[in-house]
Amino acid sequence: MRQEAGFDPMIPPTPCYVVDEQLLTQNLRILDSVRKETGCRILLAQKAFSMFSVYPLIGKYLDGAASSSLFEARLAREEMGKEVHIYAPAYRDDEFGEILKYSDHIVFNSFSQWEKYRAAVRECPRKISCGIRVNPEYSEIETGIYDPCGEFSRLGVTLSNFRPEELDGVEGLHLHTLCEQGAETLDRTLRVFEEKFGRFLSAMKWVNFGGGHHITKPGYNLALLKDCIRRVRDKYGVQVYLEPGEAIALNTGFLISTVLDVTENGMGIAILDTSAACHMPDVLEMPYRPEIVGAGRPGELPFTYRLGGPTCLAGDVIGDYSFREPLKPGDRLVFCDMAIYSMVKNNTFNGIGLPAILLYGESEGFRMVRQFGYEDFKTRLS
Repeated sequence: MRQEAGFDPMIPPTPCYVVDEQLLTQNLRILDSVRKETGCRILLAQKAFSMFSVYPLIGKYLDGAASSSLFEARLAREEMGKEVHIYAPAYRDDEFGEILKYSDHIVFNSFSQWEKYRAAVRECPRKISCGIRVNPEYSEIETGIYDPCGEFSRLGVTLSNFRPEELDGVEGLHLHTLCEQGAETLDRTLRVFEEKFGRFLSAMKWVNFGGGHHITKPGYNLALLKDCIRRVRDKYGVQVYLEPGEAIALNTGFLISTVLDVTENGMGIAILDTSAACHMPDVLEMPYRPEIVGAGRPGELPFTYRLGGPTCLAGDVIGDYSFREPLKPGDRLVFCDMAIYSMVKNNTFNGIGLPAILLYGESEGFRMVRQFGYEDFKTRLS
């Protein structure tokens, strides 16, 4: 149960996302210390957090951004202006020319993709470093939808499909097998990766450990992470990259919601102006239960409610929470850790408006970054 958010939730309009700049800076300083002590390069994985108004701040501490699409690569180039890396399971012919324009590293998911586009890379007037994503066929992810090494995975090249004879022009190997995991998992994964692909690393210039590293989570084993980086760096003479997403904005963002109505159907039910389906889809997809400032688990505090959104989807339910006082219309609820994935995945199902986006700083208070209206809904559809 989180006790406070550090700001007055009654001030901004709801629903709204609030990113706390001080908390974001704390995370960035931890990541920067890893960079400085190991010589690794750390990139923001934009798939988790692409609030580009804070890219100048992120760029002060990190080396650039990792992209999963042309649009993300362009955003990183235009708004951060540092290293831009891109990986996709497959590239489109009509986009690859622009990808060459914006990217410094291009990672290919297969040797057939590398064969298809390597001539275009070599003809590009810009120096672009290319890599192959590998699948070590080892992960410790329990939720299948997030496991890139599961049976019949479409992500990365397995050892049995690896083509050493096609490595001419390939300068790096990329692996991504983690999801919200610690350095202990990385250490075990790297040993499998080295056993299978280590023989090719000495001929490479770089290796990318991918994302999923919970580096800024309290209790994360930073010392072991640094040991892993140094060991691979020194053994193979490669530049090590990491591209965390969650670690950058972990626990830095909040979603403020207003209670619209309170009803009863076997238990108390509170309808919010915030939707799980629209504004925090990972609650349904992951699934997970976000913390609310001052709330507890069902029955932990005197008054328990099921919190639901305003859409027609029967399953638009955030979860069951308990409170010290009865909920009533007009009350504000503050959901925690809402910067990562929630903001990039939100949508306008049912014509529900998108939450406003605000920054919060101790000296400046709330600053409105963006508000959305009817035209944002309408122009997506026709």
